[in-house]
Amino acid sequence: MDNLFSHAPAETPEPKTVGGLEPVVVTVVVPGAVARTFMGFTEHTHLWWPLEAHSVYGVGSYVEFEENLVLETADDGRKAIWGSIDDWQPPLSFHASWHPGTTALWSTELRVAFRAVESGTELRLVHSGWEGAEDPAATRADHAAGWPVVLERFVRFMGGAGD
Repeated sequence: MDNLFSHAPAETPEPKTVGGLEPVVVTVVVPGAVARTFMGFTEHTHLWWPLEAHSVYGVGSYVEFEENLVLETADDGRKAIWGSIDDWQPPLSFHASWHPGTTALWSTELRVAFRAVESGTELRLVHSGWEGAEDPAATRADHAAGWPVVLERFVRFMGGAGD
């Protein structure tokens, strides 16, 4: 026996990983200062989030950043945790696990960063970690279609013209 693993196959294939699923990156420019934009995004989410299309409980629920969570509360009091914030850097950025409508077991990663530009504040959203989702390709496709709609609503809420 040449070595302890002499009966192992000569070439063991690498484990398959979820490949080819690039992060979803959406960038918008919002009129106003960085601190105002961060506050509008995180403290007034209930006023601009498109609940009719992107929520667990639908219109009539309430979305908020509360302590280290992003929560949706139904009008009957039920709560859904959309994400857990693990890096909070106001007014510049935050990072969260993201799993609206499912459990933290199936979470992805969301980073939102804010920086001053000549015409106001650039908001850059990077959503990644698709391998954490129950159905990575479908989850990525849903978010790739949804985030532009969500951020367009935010731009309009903050006084921007939007597309």
